[in-house]
Amino acid sequence: MLEIRHKETGDILESVDTDTLRGADLRDMRLEGADLSRQDLAGAQLQHADLVGADLSGSNLRGAYLVGAHLNGADLAGADLSEVKAGAGSRAVAAMMRGCNLESAILDRADLRFVEMRKSNFHKASLNNADLRDADLLGSNLSHVTAHNALFIDTNLRETDMRGANFCDSHLNEANMIKANLSGARLESCNPEGFTVINLANLEGADLTGAKMRNILAEETNMKHANLTDVDLSHANMGGAILRSANVGGANFEGVELATVTMEFANFSKALNAKIPPYKINLR
Repeated sequence: MLEIRHKETGDILESVDTDTLRGADLRDMRLEGADLSRQDLAGAQLQHADLVGADLSGSNLRGAYLVGAHLNGADLAGADLSEVKAGAGSRAVAAMMRGCNLESAILDRADLRFVEMRKSNFHKASLNNADLRDADLLGSNLSHVTAHNALFIDTNLRETDMRGANFCDSHLNEANMIKANLSGARLESCNPEGFTVINLANLEGADLTGAKMRNILAEETNMKHANLTDVDLSHANMGGAILRSANVGGANFEGVELATVTMEFANFSKALNAKIPPYKINLR
């Protein structure tokens, strides 16, 4: 028999008739504020469990089932959440993870579709091959995350901190990155001929200072008023992209076709290697 206690009061929240929490059935349990730090919860059944404010730091949650669980404010720092199943086909069914601490957590191959993770801390977390389609990360801290081959399609990344993040070979199609901070981020590929995709994404007002975006697919991407200072956009595909009033000082446009790019009031006088069609007007 295992007793799960509150992290502060020590009160018993649940008693589980098992010798280990690995693969345990904890569905629908009320575990608000539970102390589950450094526990082996690999493969545990936690669907619809109340884990609000719980301490799961350093725990092994590899392959755990969290669909419908409530984890708002939970501490998951350093936890192994690889292959965790928290996402679903709609927001009403997916887990709730608003305001979580996921610093240095491992979320490789995690299913996080439609999960709400607003104002959460992912600093230095690993999200390789994770599925975050339609997830909501508004205002979250994703600085220095590693997210190779991840899916951020239709993801809400508005006003997120993604400084120094590594999104090599990921798909951010139609992602909302309005006013996001992507300075120093890698939005290129780990392979010479590969690419990251941001087609139809909204980067209006975003800070991309010094970002690496070589070979990127950025068709019909909105970069209006974005800061593209010193960005490497060499050989990018930017058909239909909007750079109106963008700051492109020092940005490298080598091999970029600008014929269909909206460039009005952008400061291309300080851009590098930009072959501007003669019919383009109102450039600065």
